[in-house]
Amino acid sequence: MQEDIDFILDDAADTMKKALNHLESELTKIRAGKASPSMLDGITVEYYGAPTPISQVANINVVDARTLTIQPWERNVLAQIDRAIMGANIGVTPQNDGVQIRLFMPPLTEERRREFVKRAAAEGEQGKVAIRNIRRDAIEQIKKLQKDGLSEDAAKDAEKAVQEMTDKHISLIDKHLASKEKEIMAI
Repeated sequence: MQEDIDFILDDAADTMKKALNHLESELTKIRAGKASPSMLDGITVEYYGAPTPISQVANINVVDARTLTIQPWERNVLAQIDRAIMGANIGVTPQNDGVQIRLFMPPLTEERRREFVKRAAAEGEQGKVAIRNIRRDAIEQIKKLQKDGLSEDAAKDAEKAVQEMTDKHISLIDKHLASKEKEIMAI
């Protein structure tokens, strides 16, 4: 029975870590006034019939704090990258000069910063919901073990461990959100 509990706890910890990593990757996509190649993560182009991330078909460089350049390895992909960026709706209009694409980040207004903070908070809430769902699933598995003969004390201890793990991950989410909000609101 102890191996089953250990398996449930390890699985819950692993899944919570993945949820936290997903939140971190989503937060990096929310721009904070600075140009960053990670803004283009998740944007794909049609490359020889397969959806391919932009970073795999072009060089992405940060020219200065508010400018990105995208230089594809093949010129025929330039128009597709242009369309993909427009379709992704990241708040930037690409400027195509026939050789490379430039992305100029407009300065953020106070209102736009607040929108980004709300978006980050929504991502954080989704992360918290995911963590709570993982907790619920783990506790359900522990209760099934209890029906199959696990002692009540062992079940309570395992549930307590799951709750502590949940609290730890939710506090980490709160820390990530606080630092992202500080980054977005910094002028």
